[in-house]
Amino acid sequence: MLKVTNIEIVYNDVILAVRGISLEVPQGGIVALLGSNGAGKSTTLKAISGVLDNEEGEIVDGKIEFKDILLNGKDSKQIVQLGIVQVPEGRRVFDELTADENLWVGAYHRKDPKKVKEDYQKVMAYFPFLMERRKQLAGYLSGGEQQMLVIGRAIMAHPELLMLDEPSLGLAPLIVENIFQIIQRINEEERTSILLVEQNANIALQVARYGYIMENGKVVLDGPNQKLAVNEDVKEFYLGLTNVGARRSYRDVKHYKRRKRWLS
Repeated sequence: MLKVTNIEIVYNDVILAVRGISLEVPQGGIVALLGSNGAGKSTTLKAISGVLDNEEGEIVDGKIEFKDILLNGKDSKQIVQLGIVQVPEGRRVFDELTADENLWVGAYHRKDPKKVKEDYQKVMAYFPFLMERRKQLAGYLSGGEQQMLVIGRAIMAHPELLMLDEPSLGLAPLIVENIFQIIQRINEEERTSILLVEQNANIALQVARYGYIMENGKVVLDGPNQKLAVNEDVKEFYLGLTNVGARRSYRDVKHYKRRKRWLS
């Protein structure tokens, strides 16, 4: 469904943020894009969704295709109409609008009121708390409720490809588990393809069938989730496991080096 081929992204005509990465998202699949802060994950999503211009970013090489349609040069409105919707990092609700109003904003471009109402009912089924809080200002919702609201808003756009940027960021473990269960339901029940950007590699690899790991603007490793989960580099650098399986805190690790092959 989505094919990214050797894209390079530059900010302000100077900073090379993404260095020739390639990835694919199959129809109906969940793919994880993992990596530390500054690896280029969010920049890659912004390139796909057509919002790089807002931050003085530009694709200078490579191409992005969605269902064999070239996305290079298309703006964000055109890309949403093609069926790609991004849930940005940091929740980004419209604070002064109610939860209900936030949801209807997601369907602003649609011309099928009957199907829009059907998707609204689906959102209420996925997130029952919204039924009680639909008239409440979104700015007063909790962090977890806001994250669920923005996912619901994205569903209202009826995406074929849903891109989620750090949905677990800043949330309690139980809420994260609940959100990822809903992500799986959306994928299975709606057949929505999902590209998931996450630092929480453990939970991402539980739901994704394939994963890519980015470092310093390029993909350094990719493979099926089972393969990545047992890879020694992934276990140490992203799952917090030593060779003997003991967990350790990054605060206790002053220095660590990536494998030479990751830096080649």
